[in-house]
This record gives sequence, structure tokens and C-alpha cells, in this order.
Amino acid sequence: MARVKKQFVKEVLQMIELDEIKDELVGTPGGSGISTEQRKGLTIAVELVSNPSIIFMDEPTSGLDARAAAIVMRVVKNIVSTRRTVICTIHQPSIDIFEAFDELILMKRGGQVIYNGELGRNSSKLIEYFEAIPGAPKIKENYNPATWMLEVTSSSAEAQLAIDFAHLYKDSHLCQRNNQLVRDLQIPEQGSEELHFSTRFPQSGWEQFKAGLWKRHLTYWRSPRYNLVIVEILYITLQPALFSTITYLAINFHWSLYKAFWYFYTMFCTLLCFNFFGMLLVSLTPTFQVASVLASFCYTMINLFSGFLIPGPKIPVWWIWGYWICPLAWSLKGFLTSQYGDLEKEIVVRGEQKAIGAFLESIYGYNYNDLGVVAAVLFAFPLVFALAFAGATEKLYFQRR
Repeated sequence: MARVKKQFVKEVLQMIELDEIKDELVGTPGGSGISTEQRKGLTIAVELVSNPSIIFMDEPTSGLDARAAAIVMRVVKNIVSTRRTVICTIHQPSIDIFEAFDELILMKRGGQVIYNGELGRNSSKLIEYFEAIPGAPKIKENYNPATWMLEVTSSSAEAQLAIDFAHLYKDSHLCQRNNQLVRDLQIPEQGSEELHFSTRFPQSGWEQFKAGLWKRHLTYWRSPRYNLVIVEILYITLQPALFSTITYLAINFHWSLYKAFWYFYTMFCTLLCFNFFGMLLVSLTPTFQVASVLASFCYTMINLFSGFLIPGPKIPVWWIWGYWICPLAWSLKGFLTSQYGDLEKEIVVRGEQKAIGAFLESIYGYNYNDLGVVAAVLFAFPLVFALAFAGATEKLYFQRR
């Protein structure tokens, strides 16, 4: 199955004429990466991978010069050659692009159909239809049929009225023919069976989740500015695992699986917290400069109230709230309390012998019995920041200003 999928993707790349750049990074528009017409082709290729029978394209040549538009339309013709139906909306096409289509639906404002049918060779059927309207001007030699068609439909009220009547007359015959076709197709062929699928989707929920997660992983890796929550967690799980393995042994902490887990858990929650906090700051600010200033202020306050520069019990009572809402204060409490809070070994502090656990509690307010609360708070901080980030990205949209 994987081999078949790989071959199908290869065929799509060849069809869209992207085979030569299959290993290139997309890059940023107007900067690095692939060209504008190649981006258009890539967008089409992404939809083709699902192997649809009908493809809808919204103005595939808009914003392209004549050469790029011709390349995109050549790609569209390649798709049509595979017996797929392509439906495009297109504005002010050139002669070559216009005559690349087989059929046309021309609509005026309000959604009323003016023409619906084949174009014919060199737009002959379209020209024949409009030239038959009384008062409509004849098309000039080598004139763009698309431009002429629009001029005819807006040249005069009489011509427009004639078009409407012709449209109604044409529609009556089309409706009769289409109704008969629908009735014929409603009758199943002899020996045919009703379609039945064992499941609603061809892949299980787990397979869909893995595919979506892998796609998000690639998006994160190729464009770090465009990412959300789940892949961040996977990367941040790897970082503290590697960091803890190196530093725990280097610091020579106690050889205890319990204490090693606490060290990893505290580091994991801390990295996750600051990651989501940074994303929250970006979502709350309209520009990069404002985000940088706000981040500098917040990190200064976090360091000030962490309990490292000023121990928690020494902070004035009217500022103690800053200590309790500081994420780094809980991280330090988790690190030190889990490693030393239960040690009864005595040390000399200011001429007085104290157990290490008692020293931490008297100077820093770290109580070993509070580890359960510390674990819950460490988990709550990244959760709150992630939810706040999601809400901010949904409600705030600074590009409207």
C-alpha cells in the first residue's frame, strides 16, 4: 500500500510539473523558496493527493503574469487529461486562457445565468450565441472573446433584455433535457447492487490522528512561526528528557528514581509553561516590538518574585501575591524541595546546626509535605497559559486595526 501511495504522489508531482523541485522548501512569499506559479501548483497538488474526481479552483491565475498564468493553465490541462473535471472561477482571462476551457457559465450580478454551454473551437459557439442577439455588436478580428462577451452583456439595456429572454428560452429546453437525464439515471442497471461502506471513513480514528500529527510536525519543522499546541508538547518532552539525563548526573543528585522523576517533571512543566507564556504574549500584542517590551517586563518581574533573589518569607506581605502567581517560584520550590526537603543531614548555618530540610523551610519556606500542591500548580500554569493563548488567538485579530 505504501508503495502504491508513493507512486501516486510521484505521478501527481509529474502532472503538476513539480518533480524537479520536490525536495525544495516552500519558503516565504516574495522571499526565499519556490516561485509564485510553483506555489499555485503546490496548492493544486495538495488537493490532488486525495484523488478527487472534481476539483474546484478559485481564480487560479489571479496575481500571476502572463507567463506564470500560462504555466498554471498548462497544469490544469494536465489534470483534465486524467479524466478529472476542473471547475474554475476566472476574471478577465487572456484569449489563450479563455479558450483553454471547454464550457462556460457566465453570470451577472445577483447570480443570474447569462450563458451556460460549450465554448466551441475558438469560442465559436459562444460568439454565435451572442451575435444572434438583436443589436449586439459583431466581434472584431483577433479580439478577446472574453472581453467582447462582457461588452455585449453591458452595451445596452435592450441587448441585456434580449439576452435574458434568450437565456429563458435556452433554459426551458435545458431543463427538459436535464430532467429527462435525471429520470434515466435514477433507474439502476440490471444486476447492480446498492453501494455500502463498512465504515464512514476509509481510515480509523487513530490513523487519522497519526496523519494529522505528522502533518503538523512537518509544518512545525518547516515553519516555526506557524504552529500550535500538540507538537510543542512532543518537542518539549524530548528537551527535558535530554537535559535531565545530562545535568542530573553532572550535579550528582541522589540516585533515586523518585527524585529523578521529580527533576524531569519540574523541568518539563517549566519549559512548557514558558513556551505557552511566550505564545500568549505574542497573541496579546499587535507587533513584534510591543511583544518584546512586554516580555522583558514580565521576565524581569518573574525573576524578581521567584524567591531566588528575595526568599518568599522575606517578601513584604503586600507583595506576596506576586510570589504566589510567579511560575518560576513554583519551579524552584519543586526542584529544591524534591531533592533536599526530606534530608535530615545537618549543616551549619550562621553558627547554628540545622537539618537541610529544616533550613529550606525556615529560610525559603519550602515544605516537603507541599510537593503534591507543587505538582498540581506546576501542571496548572501551562494549562492556563495554553487556554489563554487559544482564547486570545480566537478573539484578538490585530490586522483589522
